[in-house]
Amino acid sequence: MSAADGTGALEKAMDVLEAVGSAPKGLSQAELATRVALPRTTLYRIVASLVERGMIRRDPLHKVYRLGFRYLELVRNAYLMPDLVAAASFELRALRDLTGETSYLAVLDGNQVMSLERCDGAHTTRSSAALGRSKPVYCTGQGKAILAAMDEASREAIIKGLTLTPLTELTITDRRRLNTELQITRARGYAIDDEEIVMGVRCVAAAIRDNAGKVRGALSVAGPAYRLTLERLELLGPELADAARRVGAQLNEVHVAVADSEVEVVDSPWAFNGAFPRWSEAQQCLFWVDTLAPTVRQLDASGERVFARLDSPVCAMELHHEGLLIAHTQGWLLLDREGQQHPLSGWPGKALVGLCSHPGASLWACLASHGGCRVGELSAEGELRSSWQFQERISALCWDARGESLYAVAPESGSLYVMSPGVANVRRFATLPKGSGRLSGLALDSEGGVWTTLRDGWSLVRFSEDGGIDRMIGLPVPSPVDLAFGGPAHEVLHITSARHDVPLDTLANAPASGNMFRIGVHAAGMPAHTTRWGMV
Repeated sequence: MSAADGTGALEKAMDVLEAVGSAPKGLSQAELATRVALPRTTLYRIVASLVERGMIRRDPLHKVYRLGFRYLELVRNAYLMPDLVAAASFELRALRDLTGETSYLAVLDGNQVMSLERCDGAHTTRSSAALGRSKPVYCTGQGKAILAAMDEASREAIIKGLTLTPLTELTITDRRRLNTELQITRARGYAIDDEEIVMGVRCVAAAIRDNAGKVRGALSVAGPAYRLTLERLELLGPELADAARRVGAQLNEVHVAVADSEVEVVDSPWAFNGAFPRWSEAQQCLFWVDTLAPTVRQLDASGERVFARLDSPVCAMELHHEGLLIAHTQGWLLLDREGQQHPLSGWPGKALVGLCSHPGASLWACLASHGGCRVGELSAEGELRSSWQFQERISALCWDARGESLYAVAPESGSLYVMSPGVANVRRFATLPKGSGRLSGLALDSEGGVWTTLRDGWSLVRFSEDGGIDRMIGLPVPSPVDLAFGGPAHEVLHITSARHDVPLDTLANAPASGNMFRIGVHAAGMPAHTTRWGMV
């Protein structure tokens, strides 16, 4: 086959793809033959090849051809941004309803902008730019809004490579004038396209920034110039800017670790139920417990070893200036720095289900109470002061670094709660559905991020300060139990896990169950220096 023949066959295949893709309800074989006007044998051969490649598919119910799932997968991988489109959909409809004009969602595509979504206006004569088609960045409202919101280095890199071709008599073709326009856009918060790409069409647009400040795209409204006067665009500009802010507020820069390559397994024997990891700043080591085969373990730079063996299952553990405070089913004890046990009288044992320390050195606890829990400061006599009442079990507690907020995990409801001293009300911080796994451990980082493990969920997650998930890390075990930051710079997240409740068939795929894991956490997950009880 010659090059010309190959090009001709490709063009015919593209004609078939465009015909099928432009028919929302699909095309029957007869309709497809009419639209592309190809010989029947040629059409059959092209259709068969495209079906085999998954580029088109035959709907057996309606007996029509539609775009194939492989085609849609390629498009999705290349361009679609599901989170952005979902976040913007309501605002697009609201802008269309507010103005009666067509609203758009666009993203930067190299040195051009491309429309991802459109909500058609109410008028017969309206803007109707094709989705997926790229337009110059320098003469569109969307492009100018995005350029103005970018950092200077990124913006200059794009502008430097542009050829400012005039598309209408109003197109900006002078770089100094374009930079002035972008400065104005940045100052007022929205951009205007005054018939710069198509005569008779005007547009107003605003950039979308996510919670990390990254420019993710732009919202715009476009229509005929006689309806969208310059005066009207200036009135609509603030509306676009507010809508773009609302969209951006829904977006987080989420990092999902699909593989387990980030996670390192600590070389140590597995535990039936590893829990209560606590980093000792004074000793530069991590203590943790196998609660069921009651053993306290110590992990430092030289490796892991058994620190102490206990007689009863452990209910809770916390650092103390003389060692470790441990609540077990038979009572309470102090484990000194040599691993010697010193029983304590009059303190809660089995009823205690959680412990944490306030940065000011006071000890806070959760006690089982009438089918629920009470959380409060633990006195020297083992009583709770200033307590909050919960109607469900609390599995973990943790104060923030400033000692202003106490967080609690409730596995049954999948809720994270937050409490403040002196405030009686408990606020629900975040909730995950049961299908995500059971919330278990709790740790906070220096940026206000809240980390928790998901038992039966094979992962751990980080919630941002507003309660939205902004990081998820997959784990090679189904039941991670608890977690804590440690290391010389508190940049290592340690995760304990369970083995006793993992079915045998699952253990075959998760042989590391019960082990300790660690992972380096940076950027949005930088850990805080958490002061434990008695550790200054």
